[in-house]
Amino acid sequence: MILFDWGTYNGLSKLRTAALLGTRLTEIPPRDFSRKSIDKAYFERYREAAQGIFTTITAHAPYYNVVSRDPEVMKRSQEALLKAAEMAVLAGAEIYNLHLGWRAGRQEDDLKNVIDFVNQVLEVSEELVVSIEIPYTPSMLGTWEEIEEIRKATDEERVIASLQLENVWMLEKGVYSSGLFEAMDRETDKEFWMGIFERLTDLTPHYLSLRFSQIIGFAVGSKILKKRVPLGRGYPSLEPLAEALAEYMVRRMRSGEEPLRMHIIYTGPTETKYADTLRLYSEIMSRAVAHL
Repeated sequence: MILFDWGTYNGLSKLRTAALLGTRLTEIPPRDFSRKSIDKAYFERYREAAQGIFTTITAHAPYYNVVSRDPEVMKRSQEALLKAAEMAVLAGAEIYNLHLGWRAGRQEDDLKNVIDFVNQVLEVSEELVVSIEIPYTPSMLGTWEEIEEIRKATDEERVIASLQLENVWMLEKGVYSSGLFEAMDRETDKEFWMGIFERLTDLTPHYLSLRFSQIIGFAVGSKILKKRVPLGRGYPSLEPLAEALAEYMVRRMRSGEEPLRMHIIYTGPTETKYADTLRLYSEIMSRAVAHL
């Protein structure tokens, strides 16, 4: 038994580095699916190199909007996302993380198109789990309520919510509209995060899928956008998050409830990702010790 799998995104050339550092998880980054120079053989080699070294292989879909007002644009985007899902399966991924992207039009039409598309992804492989990433603004698809609707309309066993934790923080604290990163960070405590994890359990009964990077914000017109920064240089603060996550995971493990697989993926800047991944793991586990 392990408490949780942990790691970061790695291209094929970096798998050895990630393995030597002791990470248990690897994620195929979105850029690998959009580079024209990468073919099927690359993903076959990825599978050969990663299996037997990592306990979990995940894949992050490329950043294409699932829906669009232009039917032709939507068709091309969905075709590219489906092809990426096929390559993810070829590479040994058991989870395909999907960022739904910006809304296109009427809510009912957008959600129907997403549900139809998720069903197509599920047909790629009977073993594939689709994780849907919660966005940082309601202008994007994938809110808590929408993921619940998608799960009910597709396959509740194979469609789960994925928490990009800084996104959830921005969404729940209204930072996406206020831009008050520092003020909202000051009022974010362990209990806030405990509530988030409890809420997530209802949407992922068998798998707790977490992702994290600290961020800063900037304005483009009326929109507040985020920029990922090295650990320790942005928001939200790591300490209350690590406290809550350590306590929640140990409590859940000891509860006697149905076993829950858990993982956390560090998604910060490439330049510092390995040092930051190790620090993230250390911050969580050093606190988990007190609850074991």
